Amino acid sequence: MDQIRIDRLVGEHAARLSERLLAHRAQLFPPHAMKRLRRFTSGEVAELLGVKDAYLRKLSLEGRGPQPETGAGGRRLYTPEDIMALRILLESGAKTPGSYLPGRRAGDHLQVISVINFKGGSGKTTTAAHLAQKCALDGYRVLAVDLDPQASLSALHGFQPEFDMLDGGTLYDAIRYEDPVPLRQVIRKTYFTNLDLIPGNLDLMEFEHDTPRALAQRQGQMFFTRISEKLAEIETDYDLVVLDCPPQLGFITMAALSAATAVLVTVHPQMLDVMSMCQFLLMTSNLLGVVADAGGNMSYDWLRYVVTRYEPGDGPQKQMVSFMRGLFGAHVLNNTVLKSTAISDAGMTKQTLYEVEKSALTRSTYERAMESLNAVNGEIEGLIQQAWGREAR
Repeated sequence: MDQIRIDRLVGEHAARLSERLLAHRAQLFPPHAMKRLRRFTSGEVAELLGVKDAYLRKLSLEGRGPQPETGAGGRRLYTPEDIMALRILLESGAKTPGSYLPGRRAGDHLQVISVINFKGGSGKTTTAAHLAQKCALDGYRVLAVDLDPQASLSALHGFQPEFDMLDGGTLYDAIRYEDPVPLRQVIRKTYFTNLDLIPGNLDLMEFEHDTPRALAQRQGQMFFTRISEKLAEIETDYDLVVLDCPPQLGFITMAALSAATAVLVTVHPQMLDVMSMCQFLLMTSNLLGVVADAGGNMSYDWLRYVVTRYEPGDGPQKQMVSFMRGLFGAHVLNNTVLKSTAISDAGMTKQTLYEVEKSALTRSTYERAMESLNAVNGEIEGLIQQAWGREAR
């Protein structure tokens, strides 16, 4: 049997797959393969704002606020920019500050949430993406940072690293030890109003290679402060930063945890996944203890475990969730992210559930998945508000 050169075979497969993915993207998002967010129905906008649909119609008839586009059947449709304009209008007349613009006020610190898990397949990136997008829709100014070299968060937001980022443009450019660039230089606008992105690609692996050399040369630069120092450059621009960490405990993950004000651990409720998480927590505790002894910040507003890809009808999963709640108590979110074909079907077109048209999916499946995501994200937004000394909205 003839032997194969694995490097050449893998390279050939990568080239073929990359070419096909580029064609797929161009087919989905012509003519320039750039994503745009759909318009939202008046019913969806009313739910986001917490008002009645009839009130939005009244505003429109009175000529107040943005005028919606009228679609088939007289449906009123709003752009993401329209939703933000409505928030500003309603906030100006609100009796309670923050009713429609819930972000930071004077004295509130920037919220930095690190989304982590040691094992792939836990729904980490899906959770980070839906959290960032929902917070943006709810009026927070959000920066999402893709720290995973596999760049799934970037792909969800329309960036294909091997074509769109040939000259860098990741966080690595800003945190490298030699000639780092200002953080604003690598921030990209997305098609979501209020949501910016720092994409990822394989360049992020360079930080894992550079750091041991920097430590050996005693350059006096603490690796675990690199991300927090850079976030300080743009602190006033955002209310919330969501860090999608790689599925391993390397230097980037430790720097992300040191920069964080809160940690969200995704957990798939199966025994092998929970066993893997146990090893991850043990390693995290040991390594971050060393970082803390060296002066790293390990004080968090909160830490929560979020159960993902949950099937309520699965007996063993139900037992595992009960087991976790018994162990960790209030550190486990009350709500769970359900396993849903709606979420996976949306992902097939590189979309989240907040992007995809409801009509493209089975209505009951869509609504059940959306209710699950909104409940989880609403609980996290409540934790953000509490960290600012306010009651959950």
